[in-house]
Amino acid sequence: MSNTKKSIFVTADGQNLVFTFVLISSLFLLWGFCNGMIDVMDKHFQEELGLTKSQSAWVQFAHYLGYFLMSIPAGWLATKLGYKGGIVMGLLIVALGGFWFIPATHINSMVHEGRVSANMAFVAFLTGVCVIATGLTFLETIANPYTTVLGDQRFAATRINLAQSCNGVGWIFGPIVGSMFFYGKDAAGRSTGSETLYIPYMYIAFFVIVLAVIFYFSNIPDIKGEDDYHLDDSAAPVSHSIWSHPHFVMAVIAQFLYVAAQAGIFSFFINYMTAELPAIPASWPDNLAGIGASVGFLRDWLTGWFEPNKAGVLTMSNKGASNLASLGSICFLIGRFSGAGILRKYSAHKVLGLYGAMNVLATFLVFLKLGWISVICVFLSYFFMSIMFPTIFALGIFGLGARAKKASAFIVMAIMGGALLPKLMGWVADEWDMSRGFIVPAVCFAFVAFYGYSWPKFSKSDSLNRAVPTAGH
Repeated sequence: MSNTKKSIFVTADGQNLVFTFVLISSLFLLWGFCNGMIDVMDKHFQEELGLTKSQSAWVQFAHYLGYFLMSIPAGWLATKLGYKGGIVMGLLIVALGGFWFIPATHINSMVHEGRVSANMAFVAFLTGVCVIATGLTFLETIANPYTTVLGDQRFAATRINLAQSCNGVGWIFGPIVGSMFFYGKDAAGRSTGSETLYIPYMYIAFFVIVLAVIFYFSNIPDIKGEDDYHLDDSAAPVSHSIWSHPHFVMAVIAQFLYVAAQAGIFSFFINYMTAELPAIPASWPDNLAGIGASVGFLRDWLTGWFEPNKAGVLTMSNKGASNLASLGSICFLIGRFSGAGILRKYSAHKVLGLYGAMNVLATFLVFLKLGWISVICVFLSYFFMSIMFPTIFALGIFGLGARAKKASAFIVMAIMGGALLPKLMGWVADEWDMSRGFIVPAVCFAFVAFYGYSWPKFSKSDSLNRAVPTAGH
């Protein structure tokens, strides 16, 4: 192995932190899985509780509200407790939220008995979503910047994208598990989602308790990032505020809009696939059934992917669309892995700008309703979104030294974009149709592309890989 490869996980003082990186990456897998289940939950509540697309977007609002409320406290506690303490606290909060789904499911069962309203049951589920997001806030605020200091600074974007690839793996399995427990049916064809929704969250709670114990007894060194802008030097004749650095400020805005676009596309994926697909050939269900019959373990998974709509036209079912969301996540994961390699060779800001521009094109083609071309573009949008969150993160905290933890808290707070703009996307879809709703993420991606191409001007640096900030910035 070359010295360059070794330096990806070796710090300036010679510490090899491969194991620490692997352990931290498990956190990315966790919140990817949780987010993947959230993304297929909207349609469940639309049908079970009679909500509109805009109303069901409260799921995303509750999820990202947890990030907004706890990002600053999480950043402060990360500074006080160190990386390990903040991670353990975050995991325990996730466990609390997971266990809350058990009483929430009991409250939901009272709706059919007429003892509570559907709104009260919805709020109970939203509470669990928000609490889990609160715990995930601690993990994201700490884990994202931590990956950037686990080796040579030149490969900060590569490391965070590799770790975020684990996030992509979680996002593949989250929708699959969600489809099993949110859209299951009994022998009579009756939906069982309301009774089984709590099960995956209960297992998540048990898993994160075990993970918290592992972290507590593991070596998680508290490493300080490089202070390229002399923010930690009180004698330096420069502004010591992170807000005086445009590359950070614009990263907060870019992250807000990126997460808004991602949350909108992910959460309304099922709505798009069940309502906007071109006519489905009658032979497809039989072909899938044949595949399932020839490959035993696929039989139950492939059953029920298609069903006739109210007009009698064959369409994709909620279950089929939920499982198909995993294909989008695979595209996302491929983008992450390939992106990590690309970022080792090309400037991070240029790659971000290119991927942002490609997603403007992809989402606009969805907006134009071009049949199967638009359907393919939905999956292409997953691919080009892949490197955006971690790359914006790495570009935003570049050179901020010890204040990177504080800066990370604000970048995580920007995740609140995922709570607000999906409601706008849902409103556009309610007024027109789901395809037209994709104009909202198209605008968001345009700003991400602008940030990527303009980063050298904002940071006064050539690139993240070979950057040396100019004096006095």
